[in-house]
Amino acid sequence: MFCSTGSSGLYKAPLSKSLLLVPSSLSLLLALLPHCQRFFLYDLQAVKDDFQIWRLVCGRIICLDLKDTFCSSLLIYNFRIFERRYGSRKFASFLLGSWVLSALLDFILVETAWYCFGISASRNLPSGFLAPVFALFVPFYCSIPRVQVAHILGPLSISNKTLIYILGLQLFTSGSYIWIVAISGFISGICYNSKILQVHQVLYIPSWMARFFSWTLEPIFSSSEPTTEARIGMGATVDIQRQQRMEVLDRQLMLSQFTQARRQRQQQGGIINWNRLFPPLRQRQNVNYRDGQQSEQQASPPLEVSEEQVARLMEMGFSRGDALEALRASNNDLNVATNFLLQH
Repeated sequence: MFCSTGSSGLYKAPLSKSLLLVPSSLSLLLALLPHCQRFFLYDLQAVKDDFQIWRLVCGRIICLDLKDTFCSSLLIYNFRIFERRYGSRKFASFLLGSWVLSALLDFILVETAWYCFGISASRNLPSGFLAPVFALFVPFYCSIPRVQVAHILGPLSISNKTLIYILGLQLFTSGSYIWIVAISGFISGICYNSKILQVHQVLYIPSWMARFFSWTLEPIFSSSEPTTEARIGMGATVDIQRQQRMEVLDRQLMLSQFTQARRQRQQQGGIINWNRLFPPLRQRQNVNYRDGQQSEQQASPPLEVSEEQVARLMEMGFSRGDALEALRASNNDLNVATNFLLQH
Protein backbone atom coordinates (compact mmCIF):
# COMPACT_ATOMS: atom_id res chain seq x y z
CA MET A 1 0.00 0.00 0.00
CA PHE A 2 2.94 2.29 0.46
CA CYS A 3 3.91 1.80 -3.17
CA SER A 4 2.19 4.13 -5.57
CA THR A 5 3.89 3.00 -8.72
CA GLY A 6 1.68 0.20 -9.95
CA SER A 7 2.85 -3.37 -10.29
CA SER A 8 6.21 -4.38 -8.91
CA GLY A 9 9.31 -5.04 -10.96
CA LEU A 10 10.73 -3.20 -13.96
CA TYR A 11 8.33 -4.46 -16.60
CA LYS A 12 8.05 -1.94 -19.48
CA ALA A 13 10.76 0.21 -17.87
CA PRO A 14 14.09 -0.62 -19.59
CA LEU A 15 15.50 2.88 -19.17
CA SER A 16 14.77 2.87 -15.44
CA LYS A 17 16.43 -0.53 -15.17
CA SER A 18 19.54 0.73 -16.95
CA LEU A 19 19.69 3.77 -14.65
CA LEU A 20 19.51 1.44 -11.68
CA LEU A 21 22.13 -1.04 -12.81
CA VAL A 22 24.80 0.93 -14.67
CA PRO A 23 25.41 4.00 -12.45
CA SER A 24 25.02 1.94 -9.26
CA SER A 25 27.56 -0.62 -10.46
CA LEU A 26 30.01 2.09 -11.44
CA SER A 27 29.50 3.83 -8.09
CA LEU A 28 30.35 0.63 -6.24
CA LEU A 29 33.37 0.11 -8.48
CA LEU A 30 34.65 3.62 -7.78
CA ALA A 31 34.26 2.99 -4.06
CA LEU A 32 36.83 0.23 -4.51
CA LEU A 33 39.06 2.43 -6.69
CA PRO A 34 39.38 5.73 -4.79
CA HIS A 35 42.25 6.95 -6.95
CA CYS A 36 39.84 7.14 -9.93
CA GLN A 37 37.22 9.21 -8.14
CA ARG A 38 38.92 12.50 -9.03
CA PHE A 39 37.77 12.08 -12.63
CA PHE A 40 34.12 12.07 -11.52
CA LEU A 41 34.14 15.07 -9.20
CA TYR A 42 31.51 17.68 -9.97
CA ASP A 43 33.82 20.71 -9.82
CA LEU A 44 32.31 23.83 -11.37
CA GLN A 45 35.40 25.86 -10.47
CA ALA A 46 37.51 23.59 -12.69
CA VAL A 47 34.93 23.91 -15.44
CA LYS A 48 35.04 27.70 -15.26
CA ASP A 49 38.77 28.24 -14.71
CA ASP A 50 40.35 25.31 -16.56
CA PHE A 51 37.59 24.71 -19.15
CA GLN A 52 37.18 21.10 -18.04
CA ILE A 53 33.82 20.79 -19.76
CA TRP A 54 33.94 17.01 -19.50
CA ARG A 55 33.24 17.33 -15.78
CA LEU A 56 29.70 18.48 -16.62
CA VAL A 57 29.16 14.97 -17.96
CA CYS A 58 31.35 12.73 -15.81
CA GLY A 59 30.55 14.61 -12.61
CA ARG A 60 26.79 14.41 -13.13
CA ILE A 61 26.28 10.72 -13.87
CA ILE A 62 27.90 8.61 -11.13
CA CYS A 63 27.42 9.21 -7.41
CA LEU A 64 30.59 9.08 -5.35
CA ASP A 65 28.62 8.85 -2.10
CA LEU A 66 27.04 5.43 -1.63
CA LYS A 67 24.22 6.93 0.44
CA ASP A 68 23.26 9.10 -2.53
CA THR A 69 23.48 6.04 -4.78
CA PHE A 70 21.12 4.09 -2.56
CA CYS A 71 18.52 6.85 -2.16
CA SER A 72 18.54 7.89 -5.82
CA SER A 73 18.22 4.26 -6.92
CA LEU A 74 15.15 3.77 -4.74
CA LEU A 75 13.60 6.95 -6.12
CA ILE A 76 14.30 5.97 -9.73
CA TYR A 77 12.66 2.61 -9.07
CA ASN A 78 9.53 4.31 -7.75
CA PHE A 79 9.52 6.86 -10.58
CA ARG A 80 9.54 4.11 -13.21
CA ILE A 81 5.78 4.66 -13.39
CA PHE A 82 6.39 7.63 -15.70
CA GLU A 83 8.29 5.48 -18.19
CA ARG A 84 5.38 3.04 -18.20
CA ARG A 85 2.86 5.81 -18.65
CA TYR A 86 4.60 8.02 -21.23
CA GLY A 87 6.96 5.56 -22.89
CA SER A 88 10.74 5.30 -22.77
CA ARG A 89 11.36 8.04 -25.34
CA LYS A 90 9.31 10.72 -23.57
CA PHE A 91 10.71 9.66 -20.21
CA ALA A 92 14.26 9.88 -21.56
CA SER A 93 13.48 13.30 -23.06
CA PHE A 94 12.35 14.56 -19.67
CA LEU A 95 15.51 13.25 -18.01
CA LEU A 96 17.71 14.75 -20.72
CA GLY A 97 15.96 18.12 -20.60
CA SER A 98 16.09 18.40 -16.82
CA TRP A 99 19.72 17.20 -16.81
CA VAL A 100 20.83 19.89 -19.26
CA LEU A 101 18.74 22.67 -17.71
CA SER A 102 19.95 21.85 -14.21
CA ALA A 103 23.60 22.19 -15.32
CA LEU A 104 22.92 25.79 -16.33
CA LEU A 105 20.96 26.44 -13.16
CA ASP A 106 23.81 25.02 -11.05
CA PHE A 107 26.11 27.73 -12.40
CA ILE A 108 23.54 30.43 -11.68
CA LEU A 109 22.83 29.22 -8.14
CA VAL A 110 26.51 28.79 -7.28
CA GLU A 111 27.33 32.33 -8.44
CA THR A 112 24.28 33.70 -6.63
CA ALA A 113 25.29 31.98 -3.39
CA TRP A 114 28.80 33.41 -3.70
CA TYR A 115 27.88 37.01 -4.49
CA CYS A 116 24.88 37.26 -2.13
CA PHE A 117 25.93 35.14 0.85
CA GLY A 118 29.65 34.52 0.38
CA ILE A 119 29.10 30.75 0.13
CA SER A 120 31.73 29.00 -1.97
CA ALA A 121 30.13 25.81 -3.25
CA SER A 122 31.64 25.47 -6.71
CA ARG A 123 34.06 22.73 -5.62
CA ASN A 124 31.73 20.98 -3.17
CA LEU A 125 28.70 19.99 -5.22
CA PRO A 126 27.72 16.32 -4.97
CA SER A 127 28.34 14.11 -7.97
CA GLY A 128 25.80 11.88 -9.61
CA PHE A 129 22.55 11.75 -11.55
CA LEU A 130 20.76 13.73 -8.85
CA ALA A 131 19.15 16.76 -10.51
CA PRO A 132 16.87 14.71 -12.82
CA VAL A 133 15.81 12.62 -9.81
CA PHE A 134 14.71 15.77 -7.99
CA ALA A 135 13.07 17.00 -11.20
CA LEU A 136 10.86 13.88 -11.27
CA PHE A 137 9.22 15.02 -8.04
CA VAL A 138 7.40 17.67 -10.08
CA PRO A 139 5.30 15.27 -12.21
CA PHE A 140 5.07 12.96 -9.21
CA TYR A 141 3.43 15.71 -7.15
CA CYS A 142 1.23 16.98 -9.98
CA SER A 143 -0.03 13.81 -11.61
CA ILE A 144 0.01 10.99 -9.05
CA PRO A 145 -3.11 11.07 -6.82
CA ARG A 146 -2.70 10.89 -3.09
CA VAL A 147 -4.30 7.83 -1.48
CA GLN A 148 -4.59 7.91 2.31
CA VAL A 149 -3.32 4.75 3.99
CA ALA A 150 -3.46 5.38 7.75
CA HIS A 151 -3.83 8.09 10.41
CA ILE A 152 -1.20 8.83 13.02
CA LEU A 153 -1.60 11.30 15.87
CA GLY A 154 -4.99 12.53 14.73
CA PRO A 155 -4.67 14.91 11.75
CA LEU A 156 -1.40 13.46 10.50
CA SER A 157 -1.88 10.78 7.89
CA ILE A 158 0.25 8.38 5.87
CA SER A 159 -0.43 8.19 2.16
CA ASN A 160 0.87 6.13 -0.73
CA LYS A 161 3.34 8.97 -1.46
CA THR A 162 4.75 9.43 2.05
CA LEU A 163 7.65 7.02 1.68
CA ILE A 164 8.74 8.66 -1.58
CA TYR A 165 8.83 12.09 0.03
CA ILE A 166 10.79 10.71 2.98
CA LEU A 167 13.36 9.27 0.58
CA GLY A 168 13.58 12.60 -1.20
CA LEU A 169 14.09 14.39 2.12
CA GLN A 170 16.83 11.93 3.04
CA LEU A 171 18.58 12.60 -0.25
CA PHE A 172 18.06 16.36 0.16
CA THR A 173 19.82 16.34 3.55
CA SER A 174 22.64 13.96 2.64
CA GLY A 175 25.20 16.72 1.95
CA SER A 176 26.04 20.32 2.73
CA TYR A 177 25.48 21.70 -0.77
CA ILE A 178 23.13 19.18 -2.30
CA TRP A 179 20.36 21.74 -1.85
CA ILE A 180 21.81 23.60 -4.85
CA VAL A 181 21.46 20.52 -7.05
CA ALA A 182 18.00 19.88 -5.62
CA ILE A 183 16.74 23.40 -6.33
CA SER A 184 18.13 23.34 -9.86
CA GLY A 185 16.44 19.96 -10.36
CA PHE A 186 13.08 21.25 -9.10
CA ILE A 187 13.24 24.34 -11.32
CA SER A 188 14.25 22.35 -14.40
CA GLY A 189 11.45 19.87 -13.70
CA ILE A 190 8.91 22.70 -13.47
CA CYS A 191 10.20 24.26 -16.68
CA TYR A 192 10.05 21.00 -18.61
CA ASN A 193 6.79 19.75 -17.13
CA SER A 194 5.04 23.12 -17.66
CA LYS A 195 6.58 23.55 -21.14
CA ILE A 196 8.03 26.92 -20.23
CA LEU A 197 9.87 28.54 -23.15
CA GLN A 198 9.04 25.40 -25.17
CA VAL A 199 12.13 23.63 -23.82
CA HIS A 200 10.48 20.26 -24.51
CA GLN A 201 10.73 21.03 -28.22
CA VAL A 202 14.44 21.76 -28.01
CA LEU A 203 15.70 19.20 -25.50
CA TYR A 204 14.29 15.85 -26.52
CA ILE A 205 15.33 12.44 -27.83
CA PRO A 206 14.99 12.21 -31.65
CA SER A 207 12.91 9.38 -33.02
CA TRP A 208 15.86 7.84 -34.88
CA MET A 209 17.90 7.74 -31.68
CA ALA A 210 14.99 6.19 -29.79
CA ARG A 211 14.66 3.49 -32.45
CA PHE A 212 18.40 2.82 -32.33
CA PHE A 213 18.48 2.34 -28.56
CA SER A 214 15.25 0.36 -28.70
CA TRP A 215 16.91 -2.02 -31.13
CA THR A 216 20.29 -2.27 -29.37
CA LEU A 217 19.81 -1.75 -25.63
CA GLU A 218 16.16 -2.47 -24.89
CA PRO A 219 16.58 -6.27 -25.32
CA ILE A 220 19.38 -6.14 -22.75
CA PHE A 221 17.48 -4.22 -20.08
CA SER A 222 13.94 -5.42 -20.74
CA SER A 223 12.12 -7.36 -18.01
CA SER A 224 9.39 -9.95 -18.15
CA GLU A 225 5.88 -9.20 -16.98
CA PRO A 226 5.38 -9.96 -13.26
CA THR A 227 3.09 -12.91 -12.64
CA THR A 228 2.34 -12.31 -8.97
CA GLU A 229 1.86 -9.26 -6.80
CA ALA A 230 2.71 -9.27 -3.10
CA ARG A 231 3.10 -5.69 -1.92
CA ILE A 232 2.76 -6.03 1.85
CA GLY A 233 4.26 -3.26 3.97
CA MET A 234 7.10 -4.28 6.25
CA GLY A 235 6.15 -4.49 9.91
CA ALA A 236 2.43 -4.41 9.16
CA THR A 237 -0.02 -5.92 11.63
CA VAL A 238 -2.14 -8.93 10.83
CA ASP A 239 -5.23 -6.78 10.17
CA ILE A 240 -3.35 -4.49 7.81
CA GLN A 241 -1.85 -7.45 5.97
CA ARG A 242 -5.29 -9.00 5.58
CA GLN A 243 -6.69 -5.73 4.24
CA GLN A 244 -3.80 -5.34 1.84
CA ARG A 245 -4.26 -8.87 0.50
CA MET A 246 -7.95 -8.18 -0.03
CA GLU A 247 -7.13 -5.02 -1.96
CA VAL A 248 -4.62 -6.92 -4.09
CA LEU A 249 -7.27 -9.53 -4.87
CA ASP A 250 -9.74 -6.75 -5.68
CA ARG A 251 -7.34 -5.19 -8.14
CA GLN A 252 -6.58 -8.53 -9.76
CA LEU A 253 -10.31 -9.21 -10.11
CA MET A 254 -10.87 -5.78 -11.63
CA LEU A 255 -8.02 -6.29 -14.08
CA SER A 256 -9.30 -9.68 -15.24
CA GLN A 257 -12.87 -8.46 -15.67
CA PHE A 258 -11.72 -5.27 -17.33
CA THR A 259 -9.62 -7.26 -19.83
CA GLN A 260 -12.45 -9.66 -20.54
CA ALA A 261 -14.95 -6.87 -21.02
CA ARG A 262 -12.70 -4.94 -23.39
CA ARG A 263 -12.11 -8.10 -25.40
CA GLN A 264 -15.85 -8.61 -25.71
CA ARG A 265 -16.37 -5.01 -26.67
CA GLN A 266 -13.74 -5.27 -29.41
CA GLN A 267 -15.45 -8.36 -30.77
CA GLN A 268 -19.07 -7.19 -30.48
CA GLY A 269 -18.90 -3.41 -30.07
CA GLY A 270 -21.16 -1.32 -27.86
CA ILE A 271 -21.04 0.23 -24.40
CA ILE A 272 -20.14 -1.84 -21.35
CA ASN A 273 -22.32 -1.70 -18.25
CA TRP A 274 -19.79 -2.37 -15.52
CA ASN A 275 -22.50 -2.72 -12.88
CA ARG A 276 -23.64 -5.85 -14.64
CA LEU A 277 -20.18 -7.37 -14.37
CA PHE A 278 -19.50 -6.98 -10.67
CA PRO A 279 -20.75 -4.94 -7.68
CA PRO A 280 -19.07 -1.74 -6.46
CA LEU A 281 -15.91 -2.41 -4.48
CA ARG A 282 -16.84 -0.15 -1.57
CA GLN A 283 -19.95 -2.23 -0.88
CA ARG A 284 -18.36 -5.63 -1.32
CA GLN A 285 -17.34 -6.09 2.29
CA ASN A 286 -20.64 -4.99 3.83
CA VAL A 287 -23.41 -6.34 1.56
CA ASN A 288 -24.34 -9.98 0.96
CA TYR A 289 -25.43 -10.28 -2.63
CA ARG A 290 -28.26 -12.62 -3.44
CA ASP A 291 -29.42 -14.11 -6.64
CA GLY A 292 -32.41 -11.76 -6.70
CA GLN A 293 -30.15 -8.73 -6.72
CA GLN A 294 -28.47 -9.76 -9.94
CA SER A 295 -31.58 -9.10 -12.00
CA GLU A 296 -32.04 -5.77 -10.24
CA GLN A 297 -28.49 -4.73 -11.15
CA GLN A 298 -29.07 -5.76 -14.75
CA ALA A 299 -32.13 -3.57 -14.93
CA SER A 300 -30.40 -0.56 -13.37
CA PRO A 301 -29.17 2.19 -15.69
CA PRO A 302 -25.43 2.82 -16.26
CA LEU A 303 -23.65 4.61 -13.44
CA GLU A 304 -23.23 8.34 -14.02
CA VAL A 305 -19.61 9.41 -14.12
CA SER A 306 -18.30 12.78 -12.96
CA GLU A 307 -16.90 14.75 -15.87
CA GLU A 308 -14.43 16.41 -13.53
CA GLN A 309 -12.94 13.04 -12.62
CA VAL A 310 -12.89 12.03 -16.29
CA ALA A 311 -11.01 15.25 -17.08
CA ARG A 312 -8.46 14.56 -14.33
CA LEU A 313 -7.78 11.08 -15.67
CA MET A 314 -7.47 12.43 -19.21
CA GLU A 315 -4.94 15.01 -17.96
CA MET A 316 -2.86 12.08 -16.70
CA GLY A 317 -2.66 10.73 -20.25
CA PHE A 318 -5.49 8.20 -20.34
CA SER A 319 -8.11 8.11 -23.07
CA ARG A 320 -11.67 9.17 -22.37
CA GLY A 321 -13.00 5.67 -23.01
CA ASP A 322 -10.59 4.06 -20.57
CA ALA A 323 -11.32 6.74 -17.98
CA LEU A 324 -15.07 6.19 -18.25
CA GLU A 325 -14.74 2.44 -17.97
CA ALA A 326 -12.37 2.60 -15.00
CA LEU A 327 -14.57 5.08 -13.10
CA ARG A 328 -17.66 2.97 -13.70
CA ALA A 329 -15.78 -0.14 -12.64
CA SER A 330 -14.56 1.53 -9.43
CA ASN A 331 -17.91 3.12 -8.56
CA ASN A 332 -16.60 6.64 -9.25
CA ASP A 333 -13.60 6.22 -6.93
CA LEU A 334 -10.85 8.30 -8.56
CA ASN A 335 -7.97 6.73 -6.61
CA VAL A 336 -9.05 3.16 -7.35
CA ALA A 337 -9.65 4.04 -11.00
CA THR A 338 -6.21 5.62 -11.31
CA ASN A 339 -4.39 2.68 -9.76
CA PHE A 340 -6.52 0.40 -11.91
CA LEU A 341 -5.49 2.16 -15.15
CA LEU A 342 -1.82 2.36 -14.15
CA GLN A 343 -1.64 -1.39 -13.63
CA HIS A 344 -3.43 -2.31 -16.85
